[in-house]
Amino acid sequence: MVRPLDPADGTARGPARDESRAQGASGRGFGRLLVAVYGVFAISAGARAGYELVTKFSDAPLAYSLSAFAALVYVVATVALARGRGVWRTVAWVAVAVELAGVLSVGTLSVADAAAFPDSTVWSAFGAGYGYVPLVLPFVGLWWLWRTRPAVPAGDPVTVRSDQDAPSKPEEIA
Repeated sequence: MVRPLDPADGTARGPARDESRAQGASGRGFGRLLVAVYGVFAISAGARAGYELVTKFSDAPLAYSLSAFAALVYVVATVALARGRGVWRTVAWVAVAVELAGVLSVGTLSVADAAAFPDSTVWSAFGAGYGYVPLVLPFVGLWWLWRTRPAVPAGDPVTVRSDQDAPSKPEEIA
């Protein structure tokens, strides 16, 4: 736990903060397990896509291309979550959001129009072939990124208006 220091006397002040939260690290603690799960999916989706693209691409080009895209998203998410700071946090947010959009859209399309997906992908039927982990994983990833977001240091200005600054009459609001 880290406590901010009072600049006047150097003593700790305020509530203690979790170390991973204070530093904005996403690859620590539970984040390591999350990175490992993303890594497993990156490897499995990549191996599957590679095999399908090389051996039977003409059978279901859309499905196999989506599998390759999913593998790429998992690789980027794995690296970004493992790095966890600075620009990598933004990359992680984008990768996990793309993953969520992908699993929801491909899942919906594969259920609504099964003929368009003659063979399954990682995201088909919302990841049913993988125990629905592909559906749950982006929600967990987004939650973890939110939970480990960098804390606002004590004493930093907050952009919320105080009551003193708020308009007192309706005509002042415009």
